[in-house]
Amino acid sequence: MADTAPQDASAGAEPPRPKVIIFDVNETLLDLESMRSSVGEALGGREELLPLWFSTMLHNSLVTTVTGEYHDFGQIGVASLLMVAENNDIPLSEEKAKTAIVSSILSLTPHPDVKPGLTSLNEQGFKIVSLTNSSNDGVKTQFENAGLTNFFDARYSIEDIKIYKPDLRAYEWVLEQLGVQPEEALMVAAHGWDVAGAKEAGLQTAFIARPGKALYPLAKKPDYVVENVSELAEIMKAK
Repeated sequence: MADTAPQDASAGAEPPRPKVIIFDVNETLLDLESMRSSVGEALGGREELLPLWFSTMLHNSLVTTVTGEYHDFGQIGVASLLMVAENNDIPLSEEKAKTAIVSSILSLTPHPDVKPGLTSLNEQGFKIVSLTNSSNDGVKTQFENAGLTNFFDARYSIEDIKIYKPDLRAYEWVLEQLGVQPEEALMVAAHGWDVAGAKEAGLQTAFIARPGKALYPLAKKPDYVVENVSELAEIMKAK
C-alpha cells in the first residue's frame, strides 16, 4: 500500500475535500505502452527509446513556452521523435515519424484501474475534469476511443492559452475556468513535474506512482501518493 499521508511538512492539517478533481491524461489515465511497437518500429526496432521520446517531447514543450513560439503537442511529438532518431543515428523521415505517433496516441487504452476508480469518484459526487498538454481535438478523440468521455464534466487543453504545463499559468488558468480557489482543487498526475507545478500553484496534488515514474526530489511533496486511481478513490471516501 502506498503512503497516503500528506508529506509536505508545511502543509499542516489533512487537506479538505476538493470541490473538483483535475486529471492529467497521458500516462496518468492512458497507457503509453501500446505505442512501444509503433515508435520502436520507426526507431529501427529500438522500443526502449519510447520513454526518451516522451521525455524529449515534454522538454521541448517547455522550450516552446519559454520562447513564446507555440507549436501544438503533435508537432512537438514528431519533432522530438526526429531528434531521438538523429541522436541515435537512426534514419527517419518526418512522414514516418508522424505515422508512428498520431494514430497510436489517439487510440491509447486506459490503465486497468482508471474506469473503476473514476466510477467510484463519480458515485461520490466529485466534479471531474481533465487538463492536458494535448490538443482539444486530440484529447476528445482519445477519450472517445478509450471510453472515458462520460466520466468527465469537462476537458481542458493548454491549446487555449498556448502555455504548457507545468508553467504555473496553466494551472491558474484552469482554476479560473472552474471558478475555484487553488486549495479547492486536486490535481492528479503520474508525472513528478506535473504535481510539482500544481503544488507550487497552490493546488492539492496526488501523485500516481505508475511503474517507472518518480517524484522530483527538490519539489514540494504531494498531498497524496497512490498506486492507482482506485486507491485515490478509496481515500476520497473518507473526505
